[in-house]
Amino acid sequence: MRVAIIENTRYSDPGQVGVALAEAGATVAVIRAYAGEPLPGSIDDHDALVVFGGEQNARDDAKHPYLPALAEVMRGYGEAGRAVLGICLGSQLLARAFGGENLIGAAPEFGWQAIEPTEAGLADPVLSAVNESRFLSFQWHDDTFTLPPDAIHLARNDAAHHQAFRVGRAAYGMQFHFEANRGVVEQWNRMFPELVEKKHPGWLERHPDYAATQGVEAEAAGLAIARAWVALI
Repeated sequence: MRVAIIENTRYSDPGQVGVALAEAGATVAVIRAYAGEPLPGSIDDHDALVVFGGEQNARDDAKHPYLPALAEVMRGYGEAGRAVLGICLGSQLLARAFGGENLIGAAPEFGWQAIEPTEAGLADPVLSAVNESRFLSFQWHDDTFTLPPDAIHLARNDAAHHQAFRVGRAAYGMQFHFEANRGVVEQWNRMFPELVEKKHPGWLERHPDYAATQGVEAEAAGLAIARAWVALI
């Protein structure tokens, strides 16, 4: 199992996705696209593609000129039936790749938040792994997207109607950071305390209580989702 992970920021951590890939014995190639490393040149090089988040938006081509090419790579893998996973920025790029519209600054959201699978999500091979009509996951985003044509809407909440979707067999866009276990969130707190407090005043002080309740629930849901996606590779 050969999996390419595309990083869009130097602060990426695979979290629960990394756990699931390690359990499956995957060979992982990390590509630091933000630093100019070349994107996959052929879908034959890898069996699956993971695209993580970043501070840029999905249309920030002037500052990050590799973004259109990355969207095309994601589309190519998806159309070939390969497993694709886009998280946060990755989901927005997947929506772009398949004809969705990126809505910049339209859906700010932060912290562990509730997510509701749609009827299609409850029957989906990945989202159904949570086995709940509502689950928690970590959010940190400002942007959202419209659903691409022919995409299947899998999850929603009040802040962003399109929280998850699937195109084809196994190309998934997840707006929420289900990969972010409690260790990843703690790392973000240490790295970006000013940004965190700007997004959610008082978060750093209350974080231990949130982590002990919401974080535990979100961590379990995230690992279930990660394992179910890896099973599609």
